[in-house]
Amino acid sequence: MPVLPGAEPFSADGGEIGVLLCHGFTGCPQSLRPWAEAMADAGHTVRLPLLPGHGTTWQDMNRTTWRDWYACVEDAFRELSSRCEAVVIGGLSMGGALALRLAEQHGTAVSGLVLVNPAVKAEDPRLKLLPVVRFVLPSLPGIASDIKRPGVTELAYDRSPLRAAYSLTQLWKAVVPDLAAVHQPVLIFRSPEDHVVPASSTALIRKRISSTDVTEVLCSDSYHVATLDNDAERIIKESQAFVDRVAVHGRSPR
Repeated sequence: MPVLPGAEPFSADGGEIGVLLCHGFTGCPQSLRPWAEAMADAGHTVRLPLLPGHGTTWQDMNRTTWRDWYACVEDAFRELSSRCEAVVIGGLSMGGALALRLAEQHGTAVSGLVLVNPAVKAEDPRLKLLPVVRFVLPSLPGIASDIKRPGVTELAYDRSPLRAAYSLTQLWKAVVPDLAAVHQPVLIFRSPEDHVVPASSTALIRKRISSTDVTEVLCSDSYHVATLDNDAERIIKESQAFVDRVAVHGRSPR
């Protein structure tokens, strides 16, 4: 399946600090590309994979599940871990849930997490119908490009594939019960005006994780896709400082 122009994965080989970035549901690496490039410019080894079913067509995505998306980021994490002394994982929206799952599963091999409007739950009552509706209705209007900044567009599907959306809810069911296994330092960027993910999602994460080093930063001039919005430079600057700080403590002995 041809990849949409601009949706390609990003990779850069740099120093011994690895940064893995995970994009969101129906999105693609374009939403995190400036962040990834800034991390690479700072000298880090960066991986920003294109998740299966994304960056092509929403029909293609309906043939994938959360396990496919997770396997993709886990492969990238293992590759980074094999070559870097420390690895920090960042994620936007669903990418935040994938990052949390990696932290749950890989423990001290993950040096820290940077989560931007992370999604581990939703409050849309229509989700309760997904177990049945997904078999008769293939998609609904999309949730992409929730951006405050004029003239900026997220490259993402204009439809939300419902079989994939149901699988997203199964990802949440896997992640949330194990949040107590997250002990790593966590930096969270949250937009108070987010039209996709409720504030209760971040609140649930903060309540359940065991991390003692947790910082929440409000992106008051951005909507959901804050990595392309007015607070993008702040996300880059503060996450760079966070990566440099936690990677020092997360480095494994040689």
